[in-house]
Amino acid sequence: MKLLFTPFSIIAGLIAGFLSKKLFDAIWGVIDDEEPPDSEHREINVGKLALAAAIQGAVFTATRKLVDHEARRAFERTVGAWPGETRPEPE
Repeated sequence: MKLLFTPFSIIAGLIAGFLSKKLFDAIWGVIDDEEPPDSEHREINVGKLALAAAIQGAVFTATRKLVDHEARRAFERTVGAWPGETRPEPE
């Protein structure tokens, strides 16, 4: 089943990357008028860099997880089988 899900997963990953970039840009636009600082920029505020990285990481991870889950739901509706585990294993 995992092999059949691979194309769904690749497409979902591309969609998640696109959506998370747009969402991060929108959120950062509310925080600051300048583009988000990057580690390759020489003159930046390190605190602002850390804030941008934290927001970007959270947005990307949440978007990726939500899109992946929805891709799995679509796969299940299409094929009739869930590509993965049903629930987390107890600790």
